[in-house]
Amino acid sequence: MPFKPLFKILAVAASLAVVPALASAQAAYPSRAIKIIVPAPPGGAIDTIARVVGDKLALSMGQPVVIDNRPGASNNLGTDVLAKSVPDGYTIGIVGGSHNTNKFLFKNLGWDPEKSFEPIVYTHEVPLVFAIYPQIPAKTLPEFVAWMKANPEQAKVATSGRGSAQEMAAEMFRMASGTQMLLVPYKGSSAAHPDLLAGRTALYIDTISAIQSQAKAGNVRAIAVSTRKRAASMPEVPTAEEQGLKGYDANTNGGFLAPAGTPKAIVAKLNAEINAALKLPDVRAKLEAAGIEIQGGTPQAYAEVIKSDLAKWGKVVKEAGIQPE
Repeated sequence: MPFKPLFKILAVAASLAVVPALASAQAAYPSRAIKIIVPAPPGGAIDTIARVVGDKLALSMGQPVVIDNRPGASNNLGTDVLAKSVPDGYTIGIVGGSHNTNKFLFKNLGWDPEKSFEPIVYTHEVPLVFAIYPQIPAKTLPEFVAWMKANPEQAKVATSGRGSAQEMAAEMFRMASGTQMLLVPYKGSSAAHPDLLAGRTALYIDTISAIQSQAKAGNVRAIAVSTRKRAASMPEVPTAEEQGLKGYDANTNGGFLAPAGTPKAIVAKLNAEINAALKLPDVRAKLEAAGIEIQGGTPQAYAEVIKSDLAKWGKVVKEAGIQPE
């Protein structure tokens, strides 16, 4: 038999042998530990979800689940690691709101929010609260807007840094209200709160979990919620839209992703396991106590959320005139 035809036959035979081997590996998934990359420090919403859900996955899937916090560069560092991981289901990640804004804020990400990942499941939304310095003579959002217009030199708004949900919500508020304000970036809530409590900033649009205790103590005044419907954990606070900001809708949200190319069967299995974990009473109790509103659903539904958010925040960044770094 000539050499070339024999070589081709052997090559085809080898490739056919790989197919059942891959199928077998997927059928046996998982056979070792699963790593969840969290592109943020411990203690925040996505870290909390990763740990609570990760504990349940370890039980239901019979393998250890390791949380790998990779904070830095406005959550880009950990997301980049996830995008470049082997797409075999043993490295997945959970992302927050910056996943859908950083595309417009940074020139050289090295990853694309849609093309670089396989959506697994949309896990959460966290409403934001308009918290103002309590000495400001305003008890409603319209009253606060009027105060800002009358006192532009004091209209300083804290944010959690570039690309954060807090910054995007503030930019959206500025455009919707027609106010002039100075955005003051901080490295997270813990750094921003002291200046708000002292009156050095007038407003901070922060997550419920971060601001709720301060509001209950009277250290700040909660005047609005950023989402279209009232927050389950602060139902007494009206939405911004209820108070005249038509169409205003901002939150920090996110879910689990896998690197692009992860087999569909593995994505489907992870989707089913995570959805099941999100329905457990103790999981719901822990997450809801942290102001996290649980979602769930199909990978396709999460892909649509990402697509919609990219369109919304891309428009905000463009209209605000924010230039990418």
